[in-house]
Amino acid sequence: MTVKPLGERVLIKMAEAEEKTKSGIVLPSTAKEKPQVAKVLAVGSEITSDEKKKEQIKVGDKVIFSKFAGTEVKIDGEELIIIKLSDILAVIE
Repeated sequence: MTVKPLGERVLIKMAEAEEKTKSGIVLPSTAKEKPQVAKVLAVGSEITSDEKKKEQIKVGDKVIFSKFAGTEVKIDGEELIIIKLSDILAVIE
């Protein structure tokens, strides 16, 4: 199934939560904190049509987003998030 975000929205897939701490302690699933890093899967039409916004973010970018931003959706068994462009805080290069 193909999902195309509308307007200034972006479809992202969250990175996997850490299984271990830096010191090697294995974390149970209840103690894992959801990461705020994700990969951009699709961008809305208002972003692709605006040159300035188009330069800021594109498909494949790794981004940091606001903690409680977006709407979680499950598509083809994958958990994805649809967020507004303004909820993206940074692009990781």
